[in-house]
Amino acid sequence: MDWNRIEGNWKQFRGKVKEHWGKLTDDELDQMEGRREQLEGKIQERYGYAKDQTRKEVDEWLKRM
Repeated sequence: MDWNRIEGNWKQFRGKVKEHWGKLTDDELDQMEGRREQLEGKIQERYGYAKDQTRKEVDEWLKRM
């Protein structure tokens, strides 16, 4: 699956994002509007991950979708 599809259907995917990264708030997810860079930034902020680790984790999550 490509990110454009997730961005276009963000309301459906945000629940799956919330399941995987439960520390993200609903308000944060609303503000992201499906933008990958913002998602990665918030994951880094909430979980203390390095940028490379965050990108890898998002890529792995995306493969499972």
